[in-house]
Amino acid sequence: MGPNKTDRNRHDIANFVALETAIANSEEQLVKELLGNQAMQELEKGYLIDLAKLNNNHTIIKLLEGIDVEE
Repeated sequence: MGPNKTDRNRHDIANFVALETAIANSEEQLVKELLGNQAMQELEKGYLIDLAKLNNNHTIIKLLEGIDVEE
């Protein structure tokens, strides 16, 4: 694994953690910004939707449900 892939993986992990925190804090605008137009794995998407459901935040749930799943 070269440095470019390592840097990208660190960025992906940091972005995911930031997304988790924003969802837990019901920060809708930040969630929208962090999601961008990126696809994610189905397991990640399901986890984040479950997290949003814990806070009962329908806006964030809809944002997450609209994300494409990587194949």
